Amino acid sequence: MSTKSGFPRFVYFFVTFFLIAPLVVLVVASFNASRSMQWERFSLEWYRRLFFQSRDLWRAVRNSVVIALSSATVATIIGSLAAIGIRWGRFRLKSYVQTVTLMPLLLPEIILGVSLLIFFASIGVPLGLGTIFIAHTCFNLPFVILIVLARLEEFDFSIIEAAYDLGARERDTLIRVIVPVSMPGILSAFLTAVTLSLEDFVITFFVAGPGSTTLPLYVYSAIRFGVSPVINALSVVMITVTVALVLLARNVLKYIAK
Repeated sequence: MSTKSGFPRFVYFFVTFFLIAPLVVLVVASFNASRSMQWERFSLEWYRRLFFQSRDLWRAVRNSVVIALSSATVATIIGSLAAIGIRWGRFRLKSYVQTVTLMPLLLPEIILGVSLLIFFASIGVPLGLGTIFIAHTCFNLPFVILIVLARLEEFDFSIIEAAYDLGARERDTLIRVIVPVSMPGILSAFLTAVTLSLEDFVITFFVAGPGSTTLPLYVYSAIRFGVSPVINALSVVMITVTVALVLLARNVLKYIAK
């Protein structure tokens, strides 16, 4: 006779509460008229300041979004092609190339940040948005390769052979067969790269220059003088946008899978 235990359900609700509770507190604090955590009254003052009196903050948001989208796009293109080459390419030292490519995943971000800073300084490249873009692209590449490789492992090679039998060239097979079938993995890799770029602080801290402040750097500078409720309002906006993008990506992936 089997008995159902309530422990798994308890763990599930406990973990869910542990993850959701800080977000609920953040949302409530964004509508609090007081700067402290003590509730005073409902107010939209911090949202008004966010949208109408925070030019430096929105400049940082713009920098983060531009760098995230551009670096994720480049990393996804290069990483997807690299994953395809690693999966089906035939060349010497293939296993070593794959190991070296994925090695940055094991390194602490501070090591990558210092290494990139030394590299840019040694070749005389001025720090700014360009160096942040390059750093984020390099940082995102291993994640893209790993995610796309995981998708390609499920790929049926007989489809490629059928394309060759029908007279397709390698370029046609890549564009019309491999890329469409791999699109869920490629899209997932792109969204992951965007997320990693938006939230990165350590690497950005080392390679950023004057006038290239991103959102994590702005928040870090702001909290040294106390957490502003405007940051709470911005966080709620970002959570809303993130949830909307996740739901959109979910529907797109379902459509592609069909």
